[in-house]
Amino acid sequence: MLLAAITASGLLAQSKTVTGKVTDEKNEPVAGASVKIKNGTGGTITDATGKFTLQVASLPVTLLFSHQEFIPVEKSVADQSEVSVVMQVNEMILGEVVIVGDPRISGKIINSPISIEKVGKTDIINSTGSVYDLPLHKKGLDVTISSLTYRTYSTRGFNGSGSSRVNQIMDGMDNQAPGLNFSVGNFVGLSDLDIESIEILPGASSALYGPGGVNGTILLNSKSPFKYPGLSVQLKNGLTDIGQKQRNKTGGYYDYSLRFAKKINNKFAFKVGFQYLKANDWLANDSSNYLRSGTRGKVIAGTRLTDPNYDGVNVYGDETSVDVRQFVGAIAQFYPPGSPQQNAILQLYSSMTNPTKVSRTGYHEIDVIDPKTKNIKLNGALHYKLSDNLEAILAGHWATGNTVYTGNNRYSLKDIKVGQYKLELKHKNWFLRGYTTQEDAGEAYSATVTTQLFNEAWKPSYNPANPMGSWYLQYAQEYIQSRLGGASDINSHNAARAFADQGRPSAGSAQFNRIFDSVRSIPIPGGGLFVEKSQLWMGEGQYNFADKINFADIIIGGNVKRYILSSKGTLFIDTAGSIKINEWGMYAQASKKLFNDILTLSASGRYDKNENFNGKITPRITALIKVADGHNFRLSYQTAYKFPTTQQQWIKLNVGNAILLGGLPWILDVLQPEKYPTYVFNNGQLSPWTYKRLKPESMRSFEIGYKSYINKKLLIDAYAYFGKYSDFLGRIVLVQPTRQSTPWSIVTNSDVEVNTWGAGIGFDYKMTNNFFSSFNIYTDNLTKVPSGFMAGFNTPKYRLNAGFGNSGLGKKERIGFSVNLRWQDDFWWEGGGLADGTVKAYTTLDAQVNYKLPKIKSMIKLGGTNITNKFYQTGFGNPYIGGLYYVSFAYNIF
Repeated sequence: MLLAAITASGLLAQSKTVTGKVTDEKNEPVAGASVKIKNGTGGTITDATGKFTLQVASLPVTLLFSHQEFIPVEKSVADQSEVSVVMQVNEMILGEVVIVGDPRISGKIINSPISIEKVGKTDIINSTGSVYDLPLHKKGLDVTISSLTYRTYSTRGFNGSGSSRVNQIMDGMDNQAPGLNFSVGNFVGLSDLDIESIEILPGASSALYGPGGVNGTILLNSKSPFKYPGLSVQLKNGLTDIGQKQRNKTGGYYDYSLRFAKKINNKFAFKVGFQYLKANDWLANDSSNYLRSGTRGKVIAGTRLTDPNYDGVNVYGDETSVDVRQFVGAIAQFYPPGSPQQNAILQLYSSMTNPTKVSRTGYHEIDVIDPKTKNIKLNGALHYKLSDNLEAILAGHWATGNTVYTGNNRYSLKDIKVGQYKLELKHKNWFLRGYTTQEDAGEAYSATVTTQLFNEAWKPSYNPANPMGSWYLQYAQEYIQSRLGGASDINSHNAARAFADQGRPSAGSAQFNRIFDSVRSIPIPGGGLFVEKSQLWMGEGQYNFADKINFADIIIGGNVKRYILSSKGTLFIDTAGSIKINEWGMYAQASKKLFNDILTLSASGRYDKNENFNGKITPRITALIKVADGHNFRLSYQTAYKFPTTQQQWIKLNVGNAILLGGLPWILDVLQPEKYPTYVFNNGQLSPWTYKRLKPESMRSFEIGYKSYINKKLLIDAYAYFGKYSDFLGRIVLVQPTRQSTPWSIVTNSDVEVNTWGAGIGFDYKMTNNFFSSFNIYTDNLTKVPSGFMAGFNTPKYRLNAGFGNSGLGKKERIGFSVNLRWQDDFWWEGGGLADGTVKAYTTLDAQVNYKLPKIKSMIKLGGTNITNKFYQTGFGNPYIGGLYYVSFAYNIF
């Protein structure tokens, strides 16, 4: 590509240079206005003084001028005289926003036949936190925050870490890690300085975006170096844990970003970016006592001092639990038959509760997971224009750092590395794209399993070679002596624990670190280390027949995909070598405007095939009815599906209280049900289990919506939907009483249809003097879930957002502010292994005030998220999130 750029430089001598200036009606310069060649790919943006320079292949040419706050202007340029353009403020800005992220949904927001939310340039400038916080203020969206640098977005329910029912696509690349099965958008994705927009499509979207779009698709779009050249810098310093509610010291927050883009000439441009973030992470420190039953459970009363079988939600290692009566009985056998000592012990044995469960002593999360999060992002791209209409792009994104992920366990992703690399040919009518995702779990480990094995390393629960060196035998011995000495039962248990815990390494000590580091560096199952280096390779293309066919707008596309799973048996059943999965798909869409654009109909369909499952066809039909200018009804029937994820197909992982298995037929070789009777465990009841072949999940959704303007100031958007899931994917618990005590958790399909329904309404009001406000409320609901089936809906019934601010106060309009409130009610959370429980209702308040420095296109901002510092959770067993307060300086952001 570099050679092509050098070769092309000789041709540029024949190009023409167009210069000009863009101002508003007050003759003030308009900075950051887009200047594009009509029906071409060439373009640039205006600088702080409103000036621009653009090279074109020939004259005359038609230029398009656009800005989020102004009405677009089209101007013909016949010669090289300086161009003067005056732009008028757009009073209908809310509805005129153009969807630019993907040609499959191109058009204006007001005319979209499906529900869509957009985060644009103005939202980003007025953000109260990270750009990745902005989608939370839009209706229909939920988030699960596992740590400061890891969050998962969901729509239409089924919220949770690593949601596999929502596509997250960054510049055309699927953001989901191929083996770890969570989207890595905010960890390896675009930096805050390089995000141009975020588009959210709640609802079924598989017809165009493929597997995973059952509940929605989120598109992250970066800035082109042709359109946004120059050096941009953002420095953000802050404080966390004000009031020291989680630690005895307030923590620092450091977030530094840099972006540099250069347009070498009208053909070649490049960009590079960097972001570094370091801070004290939020802590998952729920010490509530948890009673486990397979992969299910509930919070019960009790502490370590009042319950011998105490198991803290975010205390690890105490999941190891046995009936201590067996050891009391064993000690009785050490004495002569019929002796007073033996008789006393046997009498004590018979008086004990059957069973008398006792858990090992655990460690808190701060003891076993580094509480400091780090994230380094590197990205870059080369852009070369082969012609006015065709652009080649070579892009790469790479990140490393420490973060924490909540799945069926709490996982420390230590020194994880993820890379995404893309080569794309982009024409105004078509694209060809190939990309790969490479993941390396680094030193990632499970907090639960690693701490359980740590306990076994410093003192085994039971050691046949040295019985009295075993933790439980020591416990039983001291318990007997204490009880026979006249102590109460609970005091005897506490004395026994103190005796058995003699020599227990204290957290942070040299002994603790030595043993713990040794255990976590041994691959599963002997230790806690994930050896995970899976890959995704994908090629896709699309063609738009807009210039070829007149009677309708038609696009076709397709893709091929390959997963290569490589965990050396630590996550998947791949001890014999890597597992390869092939997929392919194709789609088409046709749209037609009828009756003088009063009715717009669209139909699309997609076929996908995964080598482990039968092919799936997903049609979609939409209708947009224009009642009047700025008033539209939308109707849609959409189908969607998801193939089981790579983990749902091939996982084999002990998470401490259960062994997770996929759902493909290979699990029969592991379970051997013909040898070991196997039962479904449901609320204490057992029923015989029969294997059913795993199938893709599918759903059908009906939606109606309405968008309108009131007095060209107020945008109203409302929707309601109803959906049915067939072959719904979830987990059930299996037990084999004659084989082992640890239950199995397998992936399976529901036998009955699962229903969802929901609705929402939002108001966006653009007021005079640059004031703006917003309000939305929405609900999602799940019904007809079979008993004992873990659906993981994990979604509050009601949520609302409200915002108010100003983008330019004062005579020179340099001061701005914004305040955003988010509330959601309580709901039941299914953790899939970590913990089930109620997530309490919460209200958060985010705010910022800023001062613009227009001459250098910069801004100083003072702000905070959750400024009331009332700690809250987004998922049970997840961290409690407090206030973050910061001051930032951003250069060259307009």
